[in-house]
Amino acid sequence: MLRNINPILSPELLYALRAMGHGDEIALVDSNFPAESLGPDCVRADGSDNSVILKAVLEVMPLDTFVPDPALCMQVVDDPKAVPDTVKDFQLIINEVADVPREIQSIERFAFYDRAKQSFAVVQTGERRLYGNIILKKGVIK
Repeated sequence: MLRNINPILSPELLYALRAMGHGDEIALVDSNFPAESLGPDCVRADGSDNSVILKAVLEVMPLDTFVPDPALCMQVVDDPKAVPDTVKDFQLIINEVADVPREIQSIERFAFYDRAKQSFAVVQTGERRLYGNIILKKGVIK
């Protein structure tokens, strides 16, 4: 055990977060997401939902302040202006926990898949809410 680190962060997830560099991205995805077939390392967190994982990740990882979109979610198919409850929840967590809170931006579904393919790692949780996916870009610690 380690002090001051949320125990929900598994050794594999902590390794990924520590190994990431400035500008690297990590995708936190729901249980419906094709995480294993995407390509990047897939870290399993089946017993958790994305809100719990997002909060724990943001407690140890800064968001990038040099880009306009350090947090990205998937747009609702056929309704790109809709904001799902999951995304509203994610925004509340970012506002509460991130060292420099930023507004979540959204991108089209297949663009999200392509962006996730380029991520350093993909964390697949047991999240069952639809559109429970978010990509975070790592910042620097000043």
